[in-house]
Amino acid sequence: KLDADIAKAMMSIGAVKAVEIGAGILAPEMTGFENNDPLTPKGFASNHSGGILAGISNGDEIVARVHVKPIPSILKPQETLTDKGLPTIVSTKGRHDICAIPRINMVCESMLALVLTDHILRQKTIGENFGPIF
Repeated sequence: KLDADIAKAMMSIGAVKAVEIGAGILAPEMTGFENNDPLTPKGFASNHSGGILAGISNGDEIVARVHVKPIPSILKPQETLTDKGLPTIVSTKGRHDICAIPRINMVCESMLALVLTDHILRQKTIGENFGPIF
């Protein structure tokens, strides 16, 4: 399934804590009628499915949202335990990233490209001929 492979790839990125495809967490708030992606002569009327139906790309734009945890290296002292289980204070010194966003976008786009390329190559190996890959 394409959406499962996308989610797995995104979740393998260190700071990622959640992945949504299409309407994602908003889908349970909708009725079935609202969430459906009606097919019209010009294509799908909406893209609540995120471009994937039944695990297969439907030709619409693939929409995946990735949720990333905050950077844990902060300058504020924090309580922790030593290797012997004793309470202590840890403090990070020096300059560290304050935000993962500038890098995480490129990493996620690259992971998505790898998943899509893998799925294209799978189709090629089972005999589906969709013409040239590029």
